[in-house]
Amino acid sequence: QVQLLESGGGLVHAGDSLRLSCAASARTFSMHSMGWFRQAPGKEREFVAAISRSTGTTEYADSVKDRFTISGASAKNTVYLQMNSLKHGDTAIYYCAGDSLRSWSSCPRSSRGCYDYWGQGTQVTVSS
Repeated sequence: QVQLLESGGGLVHAGDSLRLSCAASARTFSMHSMGWFRQAPGKEREFVAAISRSTGTTEYADSVKDRFTISGASAKNTVYLQMNSLKHGDTAIYYCAGDSLRSWSSCPRSSRGCYDYWGQGTQVTVSS
């Protein structure tokens, strides 16, 4: 059973940068799409960014566009989320998600229901 593990979270000041990583436990990366979601205290889990593993096509939430960048890497089956100009509102637990069943365009990438693998989350805290 493949597992996803996030890393790179921490406590930073507003305006700082942080890079999150998501590594699959399996040696072979076989997911069609991967994405990042986040959940702030008392809030619903919301979409952040997604990437097609076959084409490299990306999609971002409006709240992070131009600040965050999602990218894929073959080494260690890792997907990154580069977060720049962090704001207090970015504070949340960030979850890595993977989709091994659906094509990129067959399901809205911003929908939690389009992913069948999830990591346990990594905490990102941005002080004001």
